[in-house]
Amino acid sequence: MWSEYRSGLYFIGGLHFGASGAALGTTLAQTISVIVALIAIRKKDTGISLKRSDLKPEGKTLKNILGIGIPISLQDGFIQISFIVITIIVNQRGLNDAAAVGIVEKIISFVFLVPSSMLSAVSAIAAQNIGAGKDERATKTLKYAIMISMSFGLCVAVLMQFISNFVVGIFTVDTMVIHMGSQYIRSYIWDCMIAGIHFSFSGYFCAYGKSGISFLHNVLSIVLIRIPGAYFASKWFIDTLYPMGCAAPAGSLLSVIVCGIAFIYLKRRRRL
Repeated sequence: MWSEYRSGLYFIGGLHFGASGAALGTTLAQTISVIVALIAIRKKDTGISLKRSDLKPEGKTLKNILGIGIPISLQDGFIQISFIVITIIVNQRGLNDAAAVGIVEKIISFVFLVPSSMLSAVSAIAAQNIGAGKDERATKTLKYAIMISMSFGLCVAVLMQFISNFVVGIFTVDTMVIHMGSQYIRSYIWDCMIAGIHFSFSGYFCAYGKSGISFLHNVLSIVLIRIPGAYFASKWFIDTLYPMGCAAPAGSLLSVIVCGIAFIYLKRRRRL
């Protein structure tokens, strides 16, 4: 992280590379991180051995990795596509609305660090317990993750109803952009609470090697709710962004319903 920050400053500020300098700095910083990690594994007593023969592909191992990884990567890809489509929809409403949504998306990406981290946290902890034959502890991990993410999301969502103007105002002094951004974030922010639930479920399903469920509920959410909801809200409510912001939590609610049904079904079939 620090090397990425320093290299970015050097290429952008020192060499005046602009946006390309940020990309170059990030790439070089990640390359350095990989090299340092490889040296540490080879030179230090970490308990991990790495030899050239270990880099030889094994069909069974690759199949297991791709079986989990491909649905997750497709899921992330569809999410990014949905953001692009929603951005296109907003851009058609004018400059102020586009600027407001752009600011809110940056704020949301920061706030979402907590609920989104539940996916990897639940996946890692649950997988360890599943491997040890302690499935009930894996289920408890899911429950506690849902409690934590819901509590955090509820606090942030309620707080944002009172400080939305101030938060958006940090990024701009344009009163119209602040007004529209405040509307958008006050409805969008509820997704922080609801999304934390399906993030936790996704991590749990991935721990059992059932990442396809995560892919399914995200695609359904995007295709049936998020994009259509944002589109029709932008057409029907031209003077406010509040209804458009509701599309995200509504989509996450559908994801939670799908995850809940899948969880109950698989538990009853003793496949979890």
